[in-house]
Amino acid sequence: MTIRKNVLAGMALIATAALSLTACSANAPAAGESDAGGITVYNAQHESLTQEWVDAFTAETGIKVTVRNGSDTEMSNQIIQEGKASPADVFLTENSPAMTQVENAGLFADIDKATIDQVPAEFRPSTNKWTGIAARSTVFVYDPKKISADQLPKSMLDLAKPEWKGKWAASPTGADFQAIVAALLELKGEEATTEWLAGMKENFTAYKGNSTAMKAVNAGEVDGALIYHYYYYGDQAKTGENSKNVTSHYFKNQDPGAFVSVSGGGVLASSKHAEQAQEFLKFVTGKKGQEILKDGTSFEYAVGSEVASNEKLVPLKELQAPAVDPAKLDSAKVTDLMTKAGLL
Repeated sequence: MTIRKNVLAGMALIATAALSLTACSANAPAAGESDAGGITVYNAQHESLTQEWVDAFTAETGIKVTVRNGSDTEMSNQIIQEGKASPADVFLTENSPAMTQVENAGLFADIDKATIDQVPAEFRPSTNKWTGIAARSTVFVYDPKKISADQLPKSMLDLAKPEWKGKWAASPTGADFQAIVAALLELKGEEATTEWLAGMKENFTAYKGNSTAMKAVNAGEVDGALIYHYYYYGDQAKTGENSKNVTSHYFKNQDPGAFVSVSGGGVLASSKHAEQAQEFLKFVTGKKGQEILKDGTSFEYAVGSEVASNEKLVPLKELQAPAVDPAKLDSAKVTDLMTKAGLL
């Protein structure tokens, strides 16, 4: 009986191994295809925008792209945890701090010069370890029935003053807002940032998500909200039902509230498909990739290859944004300061 059991067990093991080999062979790349079937993108950008980039890139090059979606912080932390063993070839974000986090961990390869040359210096880090792929502007959306033009804050810093208590909203737990605070920290320093966060804690109402904060303004729950510009334009392009009572105020004058956040793209040093990964990033920042951004529904600003942004947007040059090196945006310090302020 024991011998029979051993024979049967051996036969089962052989069958299982055969099936495994068959499965591996079925997934193996054919001659001429890239190793492992293409590249893997860890994506924290808008899923629809990235999918449009991927589809166009694959149609042009034949290179397959697998996309794994998540938030800025989720994806950057995962890459750092995986380290040199990460299956990611490319990392795309909505904001700069997550890119800087991965860069500071030493996990990015150098970007090809041809790709760097497609993006102006103000839309990429001074280190050139990654590059800008899109941008979004800080904006104060408000209900003009509640706030007249002469009552609008002249600076984002005004929102921490007593007269703004209970009048505005934000989404402090999101990477978007934390990027704005990171810019404030870089521009004004720790003392001023700490003071502003304390005033914010006293004055604002917390919502989860920029779109929810804008909806609150539209519904009359609060007078205004500090968000990114594209939430308004995206809603207007649909039904407008969540923004019909809302208009946008741009701080301009190099104010911290005029901060333009750079969305980033980088190639992982551990990539086993570096050539294809570099080619993908070059495509995204190239004319075709930036035109996809311009003509799409994300309403982010185009930053590469001299492609103009969507004509509905306030031109980038008119925003009068402060000069901020994306490589210096410190997400860890921001998290610490916001936690101490009771905002996280």
